[in-house]
Amino acid sequence: MPVMPDTWIRKMATEKGMIEPFTDGLQREGVISYGVSSYGYDARVSDDFKIFTNVDSAVVDPKDFSSTGFVDRKADVCVIPPNSFALARTVEYFRIPRDVLVICLGKSTYARCGIIVNVTPLEPEWEGHVTLEFSNTTPLPARIYANEGAAQFIFLKADSVCETSYGDRKGKYQGQKGVTLPRL
Repeated sequence: MPVMPDTWIRKMATEKGMIEPFTDGLQREGVISYGVSSYGYDARVSDDFKIFTNVDSAVVDPKDFSSTGFVDRKADVCVIPPNSFALARTVEYFRIPRDVLVICLGKSTYARCGIIVNVTPLEPEWEGHVTLEFSNTTPLPARIYANEGAAQFIFLKADSVCETSYGDRKGKYQGQKGVTLPRL
């Protein structure tokens, strides 16, 4: 299962619509970098955020998730409270080929500040905006910058095509747009 290079990512994005909008080359002047890199794609975080809050004494339950534990913010900068959490989404919309598995990893610029992006897979034939989960592990407020790099996506090409893809089984997060909350 080889890691796919910039040439393959560029071709799949421009000819097959795998990443839209696609940034060819790595943009880094005055921003947290984004765009195609040697063996990955650094995606941007949008300006839509859901920040955890305990104003209403909500309980986090993945089987009965309530949005009352969040406040919504649309901003160029999101401030995550100390030891808290926020959801956001990528600017880019992804369409994953049937013979590819993608791994989403946090960027080291944020990790070195104690801001962790959840590692998550994008399965074969999944498509949508990726919901990003940011954890502020520090005792200080932390900033996330909209329209700048937030996570790197690594594309792994399989030796053979899977029997059943995410699209085939009509996965619960298929085609998601916007910041998507947990579903059962």
